[in-house]
Amino acid sequence: MKETMEYIDHGKGGSASCMQLKNSPLPQIRSGEVLIEVAYAGVNRPDVLQRAGLYPPPPGASPILGLEVSGKIVAKADDVRQWRVGDVVCALTHGGGYTEYCSVHSSHCLPIPHGLSLAEAAALPENYFTVWSNVFERGGLKEGENILVHGGAGGIGYTAIQLAKAFGAKVFTTVSGSDKIEAVRKLGADFAFDYKTQDWAKEANTLAGARGINCILDFVGGLYIQKNLNLLARNGRLVQIAFLQGAKIELDCLPILTKNLTFTGSVLRPRSIEEKASIALALLENVWPLFTSKQLTVLVSAVFPLCEAQKAHELMESSGHIGKIVLKVIM
Repeated sequence: MKETMEYIDHGKGGSASCMQLKNSPLPQIRSGEVLIEVAYAGVNRPDVLQRAGLYPPPPGASPILGLEVSGKIVAKADDVRQWRVGDVVCALTHGGGYTEYCSVHSSHCLPIPHGLSLAEAAALPENYFTVWSNVFERGGLKEGENILVHGGAGGIGYTAIQLAKAFGAKVFTTVSGSDKIEAVRKLGADFAFDYKTQDWAKEANTLAGARGINCILDFVGGLYIQKNLNLLARNGRLVQIAFLQGAKIELDCLPILTKNLTFTGSVLRPRSIEEKASIALALLENVWPLFTSKQLTVLVSAVFPLCEAQKAHELMESSGHIGKIVLKVIM
């Protein structure tokens, strides 16, 4: 291995242009960790927020951007038993993905699903850890229920659509533009609404029929919160994973009482090693076989070299992509 590595530095934060390629020593691996030679790194909305100075990393996390990678294990701590040097994996990171070498906890690594490329594998961890833990564990989505997924054309959205369909739910989703409506329908969405031109809440309520909407996955927040609460059926669950349009609003909470609703949410990065390990095991058992059976597919919208991380973030901020954006690290 080299003694130093290239990584993306975002300094004190700011616009996408603040990111620069720099060199640093390789990260030191601690008990339970492995060192991955990174092939590809996924690009996610939290990366953009961190770069802009709006989402500081939790204590103990790497300050370097990047929450998921794929690549080869090149070193491991003495107490790691489940992986060997040379194994090819994808992994959820605690930060540090926009680098040539990334240290991760061994329990947060997963094998590459059969038939997927390293670029596709790098697009999995952040989305699947997030969707499984929020839609199925917190949201309790069951077969035969109706779910509304906001932002269905993004990484989290299209993952939630596919998983919900694979487990027997009917999927409603919001997107913008006819191209995204077509894309999410191909991925399995039963109903897709253009939030810029349609009254999605009214149409979803009509199309859901007597069952209503049982679960909603939302990262928009703002005025969507009240619409979501009003739309949910009795015993419905609203799962909030971000607040892109704001978290502070005037809210009529009466529907929570009258319909026995659950309003919950979570963020992934600050969770404990043990919590993330539990999610990884659930994915390996319940989700990874669905790639082999072709019930799940990976949608990579664009691949940029690491040195062009600025372009990747600009594309993310434009919301012009469908699926995932990844960075190619090993050229």
